[in-house]
Amino acid sequence: MAKNQKARAKTEQAKGKAEEAAGRAVGNERLTAKGKADQVKGDTRQAKEKMKEIFKH
Repeated sequence: MAKNQKARAKTEQAKGKAEEAAGRAVGNERLTAKGKADQVKGDTRQAKEKMKEIFKH
């Protein structure tokens, strides 16, 4: 399950970066904000998985 969560975190981060870039390109502030939010969501998920690994050992 941990690998699945890690992959999901990376996917959210990549999706967020793409949305943010697209939002900036067309001047859509809502899309830019959604992209940033997705990146933060992915970062949070990644940090959670890293903490699990630290306490696992």
